[in-house]
Amino acid sequence: MKRSILLLAIIFGFVSATKAAEPGALATLKAIHALTNDEASRALPVEFQATVTFFRSYEDVLFVQDDGLAIYIQTPVNLTLEPGDRVLIKGKTHNSYRTEVFANSITVLEHGTIPGPVPATFDQLIRGQLDCQLVKVRAVVRTADIALSNVSSNRTINAQGVIDGGVVHITINSDDTNAIRDLLDSDIEAVGVASGRFDGKNQLTGIDLNVSELSDIKVLKQASVVPWSLPVISMGEILDTYHEVSQSRRVHVRGIITYYQPGSMVVLEDAGRTLRIMTRTYIPLRIGDQADATGFPDLADGFLTLTSAEVKDNQVYTPVRALGATWEQLSASGNIFDLVSVEGKLVTEVREATQDEYVLSVDGHLFSAVYHHPDAQSQLPLPKMKEFPLDSRISITGICIPYTSDAFSGPVPFDILLRSFDDVTLIAEPSWFSVRRHLFMLIALLLAGLVALGARGWFSERGIRQETASLAYIERRRSRILEDISNSRPLARIVEQITELVSFKLKGALCWCQIADGAQLGNCPAKLAAFRIVQHEIPARTGSPLGVLFVALDPLTKPEPVESEALKMAASLSSLAIETSHLYNDLRRRSEFDLLTDTHNRFSLDKHLDILIEEAHNAATIFGFIYIDLDEFKQINDLYGHHIGDRYLQAVAVRMKRQLRSHDLLARQGGDEFAALVPQVRSRAEVEEIANRLEHCLDEPFTFEDFTVIGSASVGIALYPEDGDTKDALLNTADAAMYKAKHSGRRAHQAVGASLKPTLVRENQK
Repeated sequence: MKRSILLLAIIFGFVSATKAAEPGALATLKAIHALTNDEASRALPVEFQATVTFFRSYEDVLFVQDDGLAIYIQTPVNLTLEPGDRVLIKGKTHNSYRTEVFANSITVLEHGTIPGPVPATFDQLIRGQLDCQLVKVRAVVRTADIALSNVSSNRTINAQGVIDGGVVHITINSDDTNAIRDLLDSDIEAVGVASGRFDGKNQLTGIDLNVSELSDIKVLKQASVVPWSLPVISMGEILDTYHEVSQSRRVHVRGIITYYQPGSMVVLEDAGRTLRIMTRTYIPLRIGDQADATGFPDLADGFLTLTSAEVKDNQVYTPVRALGATWEQLSASGNIFDLVSVEGKLVTEVREATQDEYVLSVDGHLFSAVYHHPDAQSQLPLPKMKEFPLDSRISITGICIPYTSDAFSGPVPFDILLRSFDDVTLIAEPSWFSVRRHLFMLIALLLAGLVALGARGWFSERGIRQETASLAYIERRRSRILEDISNSRPLARIVEQITELVSFKLKGALCWCQIADGAQLGNCPAKLAAFRIVQHEIPARTGSPLGVLFVALDPLTKPEPVESEALKMAASLSSLAIETSHLYNDLRRRSEFDLLTDTHNRFSLDKHLDILIEEAHNAATIFGFIYIDLDEFKQINDLYGHHIGDRYLQAVAVRMKRQLRSHDLLARQGGDEFAALVPQVRSRAEVEEIANRLEHCLDEPFTFEDFTVIGSASVGIALYPEDGDTKDALLNTADAAMYKAKHSGRRAHQAVGASLKPTLVRENQK
């Protein structure tokens, strides 16, 4: 009996000892929450009890709560936990947005009751006041989709809920596709753990609600109309029901100017923090000066941004030093909008109408450094682009702009924005041993060596000569391909040259390329089964492969290293060619289209007008040119701000596009001036009829937020060649006609324009 009592005492003492915290370990969530981020970064030991509120096993996502406090836990693998489990957590602290814990072990003590959810508002969530806590929100579901996990094949329901003040992203541990149909546009109450969305600097950029199961979503009110039963409307009419209401309050920030693109963007830095300021100002600002900015907080492409902003230069010069950075650091998204300096090898350089671009390679990774030209309105002469030999090692200084704010799904592609060409400096010329630059020197050295080793015999010398010539030919073809890529030659021809180069290197083997979502190029045999097929993916800087290269070989031969070497070389060239082509096409579109209204810009209009004049002259045909000037547009900007003015310009462009035929062209000349090219007409009457439609399409009022704009425009037309047979003559005739119409109030066209009622703006009655 005494032995049994003694044994029970020993067991009880052992269990008590296992539950007692190790010396020096933080034993409560209250003690852990009291740590600063600096203290948490020291990996302090913890050993505490808490209750599981959310667990997603395949992503090792765990939230626990105790006594009104909550925390995120990075868990060990192969755990099985349920909400309500009481657990003992041992591990160490880690700094993040708030203190979190890296757990070494998690022991289930018992299954208990889940804490009650706390009602949450958007303001509480966006300020991080309820971070990691079990909350309850009421929302209207905007989207609901099945999504695939980033780390496994498991699927979840991802929904977007609109609550009073903003948007909450809801993730439900379920893949029930039937539930999606019941959620769209429904008013729901959701219970889940609140957590944040963060950029690479651990700045809060959004709210996530982690919901354990579908039963935690309660439908309070079904959608009044099933979305799929709505009437089908024209794609051009989707803005007819568009409404936007912003409740964000204006804020005021201060920092040092590290980047300025007039009419577009300013970047400010203060105490290591950087912020993108979207502004339309053209006021001169000096990089390195302290400046104040006022505007409205927003998330643009997932990045913290101040929009509709005004900037004031305080004339205090305190420049910021650039941070030295590597590709790995920049692609980790930890330098968003920072002024950085990075070195790389020059792959290509391109001058476009609106910007210049240097493509650099660092350890096999490509990125771009972009210099935006001064706006055409500034009338500044365009500086000469700095040019360097290809393969030079150069240093780039500028602002790091990632393509995405998601820094947690792998390396993020990025660009460096240059402030001037002084931000590009040469470190080293290409090596003298570069085959591309000194091919003939290399051949001469090889031939000299062959002469010196003539004793090896005629056959040996002949073999070396043939190999040298083959290498020289391959290098010349490779150099020519690189030159074609740099000069933006047609992509199809470049890829065909690459496949021909592989065929030569593999002694005539057939080679072809299948471009992703594109054409098949090269020589593909009719019967693939008769060959041994080797393939190699064409890698992309980010995302899916750009395509696949194939080579057809004799089925009786064995694989050799030269096959993979040839395809690897071809894949590298193809990747550069395809991405450079995509980049060139994107740059060309940016140079020809107005980004605000998605119409052609002045540069594109001039080009098309020149072409149309030449075609009409050769074919002895006529065409019309229509000049449109919006009345009293400056009054809208002055009284109600540029954001209302911008939306008015966008809405006007949409309406005017609807009045034109498919082969007509609408362009924004700048400011409040538009123009239309009307080819394929037979008389002035046809041009006048189209101009009349453009006038009357503005009769219906425009509604923006709390304002109604009654639009109007003055229009002038010119007919080629009757009113002029040169570009300047047509522009001057149409402009004079518009000016006469604006001041006479006439609604007629005989080489004169038409003026509608003045543009009025009034505040809606509430």
